[in-house]
Formats: sequence, C-alpha cells, structure tokens
Amino acid sequence: MMVYGKLLLTAFLWGGTFVAGRLLSDGMGAFSAAFLRFLIASICMMWIMRQRSGGLPVLDRKGWLGVILLGATGVFAYNVLFFKGLQTVTAGRAAVIVSINPIIITLLAAMFFGEKLSLRKGLGICLSVTGATIAISRGNPVSLFTGGLSSGDLAILGCVASWSSYSLLGKRMMGFLSPHAAITYSCITGTIMLFPFALQEGMLSDFSGYTLTQYLSVAYVGILGTVIGFTWFYEAINTIGASRAAVFINFVPAAAILSGWAFLGESLSLSLLAGVSLVITGVYLTNSAVNKT
Repeated sequence: MMVYGKLLLTAFLWGGTFVAGRLLSDGMGAFSAAFLRFLIASICMMWIMRQRSGGLPVLDRKGWLGVILLGATGVFAYNVLFFKGLQTVTAGRAAVIVSINPIIITLLAAMFFGEKLSLRKGLGICLSVTGATIAISRGNPVSLFTGGLSSGDLAILGCVASWSSYSLLGKRMMGFLSPHAAITYSCITGTIMLFPFALQEGMLSDFSGYTLTQYLSVAYVGILGTVIGFTWFYEAINTIGASRAAVFINFVPAAAILSGWAFLGESLSLSLLAGVSLVITGVYLTNSAVNKT
C-alpha cells in the first residue's frame, strides 16, 4: 500500500508544480526559474546517484549526444516554455494541456517506431484531443481558428512537443542508462544550457529581490516536483510495473486544478472540468490499450 500512497502523492506534487510555476512567473524570469529549479535538482540527483550507485556511469560520445538532447528537450525547452506559459495561463488550464502528452507520444511512436494504433487507442486519442480543445478554447473551439490562442497557450503546447521529444529520446537511452542516470545527466546538461540565458536575463542582479514565496516555490519545483516526484515514480515502476504506475499520472491535471483553486483562487469553469474529464478518460483508455498489447 505504501507504493500506491507515494504514487498518489507524486501526482499531487506534480500538480503543485503548476501552482508554484504561476507564483514564480510573477517577478522571476523563465530562464532564471528553470535554471534554479534544475541547479537544485542536479545537486540532489548527483547525491542520490552517489549513494545508490557510487556515482554516474561513464558515457561514450554517443551517450553524451543522447543526454545533451535529453537536456535540451526535457529540461531547457520544456521548462523555459513552462514558466513563460504560466505567466499568462492558469495552473489548471496549463495542466490540462500538458496532460495530453501521453497521447502525442502514442501518435509519434506509431509514426516513427511503427507501434500499432488499436481502436481503443484511437478512441482515447479522440477523447483527449477533444477535452484539451474544450479546455484551451474555454468551451468555444471555433475561437482556435479566429485568433483565440494566446502566446501563453502556444508556450504550453510547446511544452507538449518538447516533452514528447524527450520521452521518445529517453526510450532509446534506456537501453544503456538507468532512469535515474538519464534524469541526472539530463538535469546537468539542461542546467548548463540554461545558465548563460539566466545570467543574460539578470538573475544575479535580481537575486536579492526575490520574495520568500519565490524561493519556496523554486525549492518546491526543484526538490519535491523533480527529485522526490521522479524518484518515487521510478521506484513504483520497479515495484508494481510501468503500466500500473502510469495510471496515477491521470490524477495530475485534477490535482493541478484543485491546487490552483485552493491556493491561487482560480475558477472551476464548466469547460475546464469537462475538458479534464475527457482528457483523463482518453489517457486512461490509451494507456490501458498499451498495457493489453
């Protein structure tokens, strides 16, 4: 039972990152927020790897290319777009958009790796896309074709594209790197990429002006949202398997919506609730179809 409790907490920790991101976006630049998040995460993950495995495995040239691409997509691109998007998009709405990641990954895997699309998967994809469309358009899909997408919406959609790329690259890397090693290396390479942009953004000069809320939010996304969240998730995969663990990801958008309502006073609109219900159902159908094949 302990593992299921940790998985449920992980879903709420990941849902909370959208709230923390909203708090950070008010007064902290996207590059600075992303750099500080993964500086903390990199230090913690290196310590964990040292305790568990005696350190990080040595990489050859191909391995370095792989982890650089992981850092560029899953850390640099995703998080810059994440924090930029949350400057204008509510936590709940952003979470619903990001929650279509498994759907996009399934489609890309079918296109590039020849994975089969069953009727169940197809139904799940249709439901999720419909739900995300309802949430993004605030219940008016026609607005998407008449300038209804904001720059924040586009940034969050960019998160989906970058994380899908990261996930597909990660599948290739898992052949010779453990999940923890791949995450640690991607954190390190992504942090290095973010550093010059964070400096250019004025991170050092702004440092003394950050509020206590912003410091706590950085600690939250770095330690709880990244280190503990991913550690617990991969521990669960090792204990109960990937298929059962993946089901709990469906709770993330609901956790983000509830957290946004509780801590930020975000409204619970009918279109948002309808959208997240369809997305969760669609992702569940898609994942369950994958698990049966």
